[in-house]
Amino acid sequence: MLKEMLDHVREKCPLIHNITNYVTVNDCANILLACGGSPIMADDAEEAEEITAICGGLNINIGTLNQRTIPAMHLAGKKANKLGHPVVLDPVGAGASKLRTNTAKALLEDIHFTVLRGNISEIKTLALGTGGAKGVDADIADKVTKENLPQTVAFAKKFAQETGAVIAITGAIDIVADSERAFCIYNGHPMMSSITGTGCQLSAMTAAYVTANPEAPLEATAAAVCAMGICGEKAHARLTEQDGNSSYRNYIIDAICNLTGEELEKCAKYEIL
Repeated sequence: MLKEMLDHVREKCPLIHNITNYVTVNDCANILLACGGSPIMADDAEEAEEITAICGGLNINIGTLNQRTIPAMHLAGKKANKLGHPVVLDPVGAGASKLRTNTAKALLEDIHFTVLRGNISEIKTLALGTGGAKGVDADIADKVTKENLPQTVAFAKKFAQETGAVIAITGAIDIVADSERAFCIYNGHPMMSSITGTGCQLSAMTAAYVTANPEAPLEATAAAVCAMGICGEKAHARLTEQDGNSSYRNYIIDAICNLTGEELEKCAKYEIL
């Protein structure tokens, strides 16, 4: 199943429109190229709808919000909805400021999203109106553990039912859920948190996976999350004593580029609840 999701990305090379943050925009472009997709970055309202129309999917990331790009997000999202294109929202830092929180809520009200991907604090902010985000990181009090996994899965399924979106909560344990099923994913490495942008990269890659697999958004999102975790493990195994987080970032992109469908299927560690 997961193999097919990646194989379809490689075969179809989906073009993804990204309205993303300027901290990680280059890494998002490169991760899309590495996984088999193709990126285009356009965040001006004057061209947002036009660019969306020529792409297969849309990735919206609110990591570096400003008053110029917010209208472009709404225009692009509504255009994608009109065309039936998948849309991913990464609500970076929702809960950390009023601007981020209110923008994320307004986008959720205005646009139907295929996938909502964030850390647990960001997703709680979208669902409940308040969250404990520490900047762009999840609050330690919100951390998903084996002990609270059943409750977090139930929360994700309920929010998926309310929004009609796949909910992807990423952290030490990743949860990818629709209203009926949840993939609990155990791939990844703690060092991934030392790199700015692994979440942003994952959201961009998720857009490619769901665009290439429009009939299976849950499985496609789970495949993307597993792929990123597996490649985080592979990249860490490649590190030498002289390497640090900059090399690690590049090794993750290399690993995504070289990942095969067979390897994804074999190395994915998950259970379905």
